[in-house]
Amino acid sequence: MCSVCADKLNPMRAGIAIGSNLGDRHVHLTEAISNLYAIHEGGEFLCSNLHETDPVDCPPDSPPFLNAVAELETSLSPQDLLSRLKAMEVAAGRPEAHTHHAPRCLDLDLLYCDDMSLQTPELELPHPRITERTFVLAPLAEIRPFLQLPGWSKRCEDFLK
Repeated sequence: MCSVCADKLNPMRAGIAIGSNLGDRHVHLTEAISNLYAIHEGGEFLCSNLHETDPVDCPPDSPPFLNAVAELETSLSPQDLLSRLKAMEVAAGRPEAHTHHAPRCLDLDLLYCDDMSLQTPELELPHPRITERTFVLAPLAEIRPFLQLPGWSKRCEDFLK
C-alpha cells in the first residue's frame, strides 16, 4: 500500500484557529465550529471558549476579533483539510482573493496535525506564529495546555507565563 493511502487510514489530531472580525462574529464562529464538527471523525472534539481580541497586523480601524481554537480528528491529509478550511471561509463570505490581514468574516488556520512537520509554499506545520499570537495561544492553551509541538522549547501553557 502506498504511503498516501496508508496515511488516510490513520486519523490524526488537527488544531484549527478560528477568527472573525466582520459581521455577526458570534454566528460566523458558531457556524464554523459546527462545520468543523461535521468533518470530525471520532475521538474527542475540543473547542475553546470564544475570546475577544484586538486585531493584530490589520489595517487601521479594523474591528476586534472573536477567536477560538478547535481540535478534531481526521483522516484527511493536511492539504485536503486546508482545502476544506478555505472552502468554509469562502462559503461564509470571505473572498478567495483577499489582501493579507484584511478584516474578514471568517478566518480558519490549520495550526498542527499531530506532531507532523511540514513546509510547502501553501502550508507550514506547525503554524510558525502560534507562540507569537496570544489570540491563538490562549484558546489553544485552554484546550491543550500541555501540548508541545515540534520545534517548541516548552508546553503551550508555558508560553503564556
